[in-house]
Amino acid sequence: MIVFEWLNSQLLKMDWLNNLVRLLVEQVFGLSIKDQLGGSIHFYIYDVIKIFILLAFLIFCISYVQSFFPPERTKKILGGFNGISANILGALLGTITPFCSCSSIPLFIGFTSAGLPIGVTFSFLISSPLVDLASVILLASIFNWKIAIAYVIVGLVLAVIGGTIISKAKLEKYVEPFVFSNKMIDIEPEQLATRDRVDFAKNQVLDIVKRVWLYILIGVGIGAIIHNWIPENVIAAVLGKDKWYSVLLATFVGVPMYADIFGTLPIAEALVLKGVGLGTALAFMMSVTALSLPSMIMLKKVVKIKLLVIFAGVVTAGILIIGYTFNAFGYLLM
Repeated sequence: MIVFEWLNSQLLKMDWLNNLVRLLVEQVFGLSIKDQLGGSIHFYIYDVIKIFILLAFLIFCISYVQSFFPPERTKKILGGFNGISANILGALLGTITPFCSCSSIPLFIGFTSAGLPIGVTFSFLISSPLVDLASVILLASIFNWKIAIAYVIVGLVLAVIGGTIISKAKLEKYVEPFVFSNKMIDIEPEQLATRDRVDFAKNQVLDIVKRVWLYILIGVGIGAIIHNWIPENVIAAVLGKDKWYSVLLATFVGVPMYADIFGTLPIAEALVLKGVGLGTALAFMMSVTALSLPSMIMLKKVVKIKLLVIFAGVVTAGILIIGYTFNAFGYLLM
């Protein structure tokens, strides 16, 4: 237990980095981290460096594993399952694809073109931006493992239930015809050498970092402002735990935004530190990543409006239920 706590504090929470940044702020900048400016600078530098270190390492590891599962092999694996087991597998597959919602849509098209049931592909589409393994590790580094594991469970349950509802409703006719006609070529995946897999993983790290770096910088900046400059009573007046509408407001505020989950985590961290309910912060985070306006616009290109509305409605209802549940019982995880 002592070894695990040491690893958790040094490798995930990076206490050593926290102390180094504190020394930088106090000894080099001559500021106190207890003051607003010094605390903001400390929060910003520490969170940015920590997120980028963890992100690069985790994306590399995940991508290396992912190199063993190209679309052709994935299609064959998923094709051997039916019913809810296929939805569960589709949701689990989403956890090893470190993509935002917009990046997941081309894979959604590919899987649908390959003949997989749309319920399975929607389970994948829901879980991919919400529950990738890198974000789970980052969630544990910010909060704790109990919250991270609970988040994984509810995210996967939402993905499975959402995909199952869409599957049972028989909504295939609301997918644009070109998606089904855009068939994937069924070829045997080539055997990659270890060097090729390492290169693939490195390229994935570079590609994802290029796509999310700005959102991380903005997200951490917003988190630093919330944490050090906005009075707690102001936040409590709008999103306090006693406000019945807090989860509803956080969910609908998050929808018009577009950010990767890595950019929303620091905001969620700052909100919780200011006394906002855990469920409210997670609802905001989930709505930004799963229901962002740009991803809805992209999805509208491949599905008709009725299916889009059903998908958004199912996911929104799930996020609201999760948010209120975490607000009611989240104290058990803190």
